[in-house]
Amino acid sequence: MTRNLKITPRKTDRKNCRVFGHVKYLNSQVDARILDLSPTGAALEMKGPLHAASGSKVRIEAENLGLLEGIIRWKHNGRVGIQFDVNSNARAQISSYFRFFHKEMRPVLAVRQLAKASTNSDRMPHLATSTLKS
Repeated sequence: MTRNLKITPRKTDRKNCRVFGHVKYLNSQVDARILDLSPTGAALEMKGPLHAASGSKVRIEAENLGLLEGIIRWKHNGRVGIQFDVNSNARAQISSYFRFFHKEMRPVLAVRQLAKASTNSDRMPHLATSTLKS
């Protein structure tokens, strides 16, 4: 059974990124980090409160992206979803970012592989690599 919550799904896939910039709404400006990006929108993590409601028009300024305008589609726990104004300039800026600046980002909580135990006898062995002797 599915429920219709009147939520429209994304039309394009977003790619993870870590771009720092500012979000401007009226006369206020808040530092933000762009978490993921697509040609049609972005998800941002705000460094402070953004006093704008869903449907408000905002501007995003980032060094690698330039100036983008969009509309707030959702807000939740310090994160904001923005749908960009669809115009050729915005698409060109985002395309340029992906071509020249984007580096594939891994999630922050990625699991590290354990390093192999050192053969140096002065160091204590790592608990995960130690073995019991009978």
